[in-house]
Amino acid sequence: MATAVTEQAPGSLTPSRVRVWAPLVMTTAAAAAAAVVIASVDPHEPGHYPTCPFLAVTGEWCPGCGSLRAINSLLHGHVAGAFERNPLVPLALPFLGFTYVMWVLRLTGKTSWSPTLIPARAVWVLLGTVLAFWVLRNVPGWTFLSPD
Repeated sequence: MATAVTEQAPGSLTPSRVRVWAPLVMTTAAAAAAAVVIASVDPHEPGHYPTCPFLAVTGEWCPGCGSLRAINSLLHGHVAGAFERNPLVPLALPFLGFTYVMWVLRLTGKTSWSPTLIPARAVWVLLGTVLAFWVLRNVPGWTFLSPD
């Protein structure tokens, strides 16, 4: 009994291609939707977004406080305003962009780079930077790091 073999066109959607590309497509769509919402609903106005739970409970700024306002400022072309709200956001964007581009290149077979290739030392430096930022933005006299 012969089994019929169906050939797929080179660019056709197969279940395995969908499984590989779906996370990238969904991440891109979610980021685009979030950017539209953050650009159109001003986080500088009180009441548009919920208060940070850490700030609400402790009264102290967390490393993410001011991120929505920083992203809103960036989306409106105000880089200085983004740095004033949360300097980690504009500093992190080149790294996030690089990771996104490398993800696309890996899926297209143009590179084998993976985030797992990032040295452990770099991850520890990033963690230390975020923790230092968290502490310093709550130190009296370092108000230039607070999102207000």
